[in-house]
Amino acid sequence: MDAVRIIAANRRGLAQADTAYAVVVEAWQAQALAEAIGGHLAIFGPYEVRARARGLGEAGGRSSGGLLCPAPAAGGLRAAQLSEVRDVKAALTGLCQLLQEVCEALVSVVSTAEEEGMYWTCVEAIDMADEARDRVAGILEKLEVRDRDLA
Repeated sequence: MDAVRIIAANRRGLAQADTAYAVVVEAWQAQALAEAIGGHLAIFGPYEVRARARGLGEAGGRSSGGLLCPAPAAGGLRAAQLSEVRDVKAALTGLCQLLQEVCEALVSVVSTAEEEGMYWTCVEAIDMADEARDRVAGILEKLEVRDRDLA
């Protein structure tokens, strides 16, 4: 499945998340997708961004143990469905927006967290999503420079 479609599904899932646990699950889904897109672009993406994409994959992959939540039973891990990135810029722009929305949703959960474990899980997830978002922004900047140089 194309990255843009999976990103849209993740955004819908995050918008529908109605509990702290559901928000954390969606954050985990987004991080797994960042890892998958980064890994895909590190191999198949434009040459100029492959190293940065590898960094994105590594940043996304650090979330696997940190969020302490299993893959959702319904639908499984969306990132596992990634088979292609047809439009690199659209995918990265959408991923950047998704990661921003994840950070905002997690801030809401942190501010109302009653359990210390949930609080720290969300803080760690915010850090990871923010790092991944920064890496996506760096890749987008590199693509802009490449396009300017080609024009």
